[in-house]
Amino acid sequence: MNIKFKILGIVTTMLLFLNCKEDTKAPLISVSKNIKPEEIEGTRIEKLIANLEDSENKDIIVIAHRGDWRHAPENSLQAIQNCIDMGLDMVEIDIRETKDGKLVLMHDTTIERTTKASGLVKDWTLDSLRTLKLVDGLGVETMHKIPTLEEALLLCKGKILVNLDKSYEIFDKCFEVAKRTETLKQVIIKGDKTKAEVKKEFGAYLDQVYFMPIVRLNNPNANQIIQEYLAEEAPVAFEFTVPQDTIAIIDQFDDFRKLGSGVWVNSLWTQHNGGHDDEKAAIDTSIYDWFIDNNIDMIQTDRPALLLDYLRKKGLHD
Repeated sequence: MNIKFKILGIVTTMLLFLNCKEDTKAPLISVSKNIKPEEIEGTRIEKLIANLEDSENKDIIVIAHRGDWRHAPENSLQAIQNCIDMGLDMVEIDIRETKDGKLVLMHDTTIERTTKASGLVKDWTLDSLRTLKLVDGLGVETMHKIPTLEEALLLCKGKILVNLDKSYEIFDKCFEVAKRTETLKQVIIKGDKTKAEVKKEFGAYLDQVYFMPIVRLNNPNANQIIQEYLAEEAPVAFEFTVPQDTIAIIDQFDDFRKLGSGVWVNSLWTQHNGGHDDEKAAIDTSIYDWFIDNNIDMIQTDRPALLLDYLRKKGLHD
């Protein structure tokens, strides 16, 4: 045998022996190429936040409306967990206040549609609501309970961004829960308000959480509202309601993104997107092309799995 190969074999054996003597209690995760980014603490949420703050990032942010409600009751912890497991960027949940001042997840002011009971959320205490079971999209009772905001934020912590809808009027209380759960950087609040109104009513929180204005593009004052926001520090994003796809402001979406604001448009129902909605996309996913062609980088959907698959095939989502 060649002397070089003998020496190489001896050195290799010695290295293997030394490696075996190392402490196996603290393996180096960097040596494994199978470690997913979300398995390294902090990496996933930091990436999501960075994308949210980068309005010109090519990766489109996908938001699940009321969670993955087709496979679990809307606004349930399971609906949120499904979104996390799916690799979504953000989940939208709705917040209501109970009779005893607790914050729970519920879209409607009443509980008739989502449970077998009736009445206003504000007339029920948290303990009494806890006795109820949520129903699924067909009205069938499930094992799932009405969650508190705190439970939802703890589930989302470090994993997914959270849009708190129906929360503007009670955001002082939402803020305290987000602060206590250390999820403030993951929370996005939105409101159909002018810049002046937001500064007056919400000013104490503006430098601590993300605020996104809602602008209905059929509002005659829509452009004025947008420009008032952009005149100061651009908001992290605008949510635009687009009832007709011929509205001229659509042509400015790319300009808004260059100025630092993401563009959020809902694919939920036709009145939000000029007819380019999820139900049409379920038959023909090219319906979603309209969002890409018009420089929209944040899409709230009722069909998250369908939209994710479409975007990934386009190279527009990890």
